[in-house]
Amino acid sequence: MTGAFYPIDRRRHPPAFDDAYKSTVARAPQFPLLSLETPPAERMGPVFGHADLGERDNDLLRNFAAPGSDGPVGERVVLHGHVLDEDARPVPGTLVEIWQANAGGRYRHVNDGYLAPLDPAFGGCGRTLTDAQGYYAFRTVKPGAYPWRNGTDSWRPAHVHFSVFGSGFAQRLITQMYFEGDPLIPLCPIVRTIPDPEAVEQLVARLDMKAAQPFDALAYRFDIVLRGRRATPFENRPEGG
Repeated sequence: MTGAFYPIDRRRHPPAFDDAYKSTVARAPQFPLLSLETPPAERMGPVFGHADLGERDNDLLRNFAAPGSDGPVGERVVLHGHVLDEDARPVPGTLVEIWQANAGGRYRHVNDGYLAPLDPAFGGCGRTLTDAQGYYAFRTVKPGAYPWRNGTDSWRPAHVHFSVFGSGFAQRLITQMYFEGDPLIPLCPIVRTIPDPEAVEQLVARLDMKAAQPFDALAYRFDIVLRGRRATPFENRPEGG
């Protein structure tokens, strides 16, 4: 099916440069952008399939923990939702990746020097493919907030990074998801680069008690719209920071 093209509403997306978000000072484009033709090999491959994923890839409570372990420390949560096009139609077979800090707010990364300890049972990353209805789900722990060197007292809200692939690695979109009710969201310099409050709300996952797992995990729903006027704000769009 084909229909009307829904252009991106650039007023909803963050600018590439914002002097309050210090990282953009060094990485924002300084010259007019060039349009380069993408070769067919980059547009079409590689193709992802279920055979490429392991049984525990979308379960961050188990995919890094040692056998017999109780799993990572922290508030256990289910993150779920749908990947949709501009007409709210499901996008099946889409590779969705996430990465995040642990419950103390520390990433398993050599350059993360935050004082919070690493969790030996938590790797902090996972992936899955959307089903025929565009649905995805992860089990994980709610990440902690952490300070960062943007200013004298800058803290990142609890957040999870999302990466969505098309049919190949050259078709990749990246964004961040926040949790409903977090008081740090409106204070975050990264969030404040988004000019439209409604667009900020699109990055906030809502508590979803219907999908909660009894005596195990709360659930948060986060739907991703790939393009059009209601597109989820993405960091690697030309207008993104």
